Amino acid sequence: METLNFLGQGFGVALMPTNLMMAAIGALIGTIVGMLPGLGPINGVALLMPLAFALKLPAHTALILLTAVYIGCEFGGRISSILLNVPGDAGAIMTAIDGHPMARAGNAGVALSISAWASFVGSTVATAGIVLFAPLLARWALAFGPAEYFALMCFAFACITGLMGSEPLKAVLAAALGLALSTVGLDSNSGVYRFTGDNVHLSDGIQFIVVVIGLFSVSEILVMLEHQTHSSGLIRTVGRTLFNMKEFMMTGWTIVRSSVLGFVVGVLPGAGATIASAMAYSVEKRLNDKDGTFGKGDVRGVSAPEAANNASANGSFIPMLTLGVPGSGTTAVMMGALALYNITPGPALFTQQPELVWGLIASMFVSNVLLLFINIPLVGLFARLLLVPNWLLVPGILAISAVGVYSVHATTFDLLLMGVLGIVGFALRKAGIPMAPLILGFVLGDLMEQNLRRALSITNGELSILWGSPITVGLWLAAAAMLLLPPLYRRWQRRHAALA
Repeated sequence: METLNFLGQGFGVALMPTNLMMAAIGALIGTIVGMLPGLGPINGVALLMPLAFALKLPAHTALILLTAVYIGCEFGGRISSILLNVPGDAGAIMTAIDGHPMARAGNAGVALSISAWASFVGSTVATAGIVLFAPLLARWALAFGPAEYFALMCFAFACITGLMGSEPLKAVLAAALGLALSTVGLDSNSGVYRFTGDNVHLSDGIQFIVVVIGLFSVSEILVMLEHQTHSSGLIRTVGRTLFNMKEFMMTGWTIVRSSVLGFVVGVLPGAGATIASAMAYSVEKRLNDKDGTFGKGDVRGVSAPEAANNASANGSFIPMLTLGVPGSGTTAVMMGALALYNITPGPALFTQQPELVWGLIASMFVSNVLLLFINIPLVGLFARLLLVPNWLLVPGILAISAVGVYSVHATTFDLLLMGVLGIVGFALRKAGIPMAPLILGFVLGDLMEQNLRRALSITNGELSILWGSPITVGLWLAAAAMLLLPPLYRRWQRRHAALA
């Protein structure tokens, strides 16, 4: 009952005219950013974050705007996947497998509408999960000390490296680069400058916005300049604009299963929507592909990944809000937004700022409804927006990025650093090194260092404190499982396939 009372107060915040308008704007912008190939939710939130700060929006309003952008990107990513076979973000990759064949067969409208419905259900189920489980987890998290937090952050890195597919070493390298970047600046304990090169602009460390904009937005601009976007694959005939009752019934359990699976994956720190959508598609293919229709335009192959990646996106807010550990690369960026407002996420956030937390959760329900009404009627309009040429898109993104970075400290050094990091990010992308572990390492680096130091100072340097409680032991075992089980499972799959 107490939870429902807090949720009611949250709706009071979310339905305030200003916040409702920001949710609508964020949902629309997020959908557009999500559908543009390559930009994705991290770039969308990173682009809007400095603008929200520069406009001096209140903290809860800024968070509602960024959250709507995040959820909107997850909705919008499916549009270019289905129409162009070009995923708007990594989480929509699996949607293209069956979505684009449906579009080529003249069923683009069905694919777009059923994916919008699946996104809505997945997002709503995950938000309900936040309401049910986040307060419980927040109370449990109060038992965490420095050693438990350090073990938890190691578990987050294990999640993202262990589940990063066939190249976990690249994920480890990216996380190490992020950790290295986080060490630049003044050491708060010893007062020693570290890795600043005697440059006064680096004495406070590298600003979070500069890193995010440089590595994501600028590198994305370079990728766009390298690969001109062609529109020859645009599907101009969308057929029926709504799915029928048969398709609704066919995808019912698929959407429910995928929503629950996506939520569970999203709660794991660092796992992310990409993994959730891949797992959901794999599960549905094993359960339902009796006639070999998956990969050729099966409506369940569209709804499963969309429900899962949206549920995962919402579920990733749980570790961020309750433990102060980002559940995805995008929530890592949002943690940076909280830092701009001097808000520290964690278990105390639910008791110290209930208005902000429950306003944010209620806004997710509101944004979901807004997105459903935006996405289904405007399918034709979104398809035409994909025709925006790069000569118009690239300068716009670059201008927004530069304004956002310059507005923080009003120094050209940050702009130069943004450019350098953009080139570095471009090189890393060419080498196939993922960006999400890097930003996770950068965000968690300082927290890991501080908690490790506090834990060791309690025992005068005795390392046994790091595995001295049931929680730490459980987290270390979970981290080992996340590192070892995925490669063992892939090896078992290869052996099983070879014997088949």
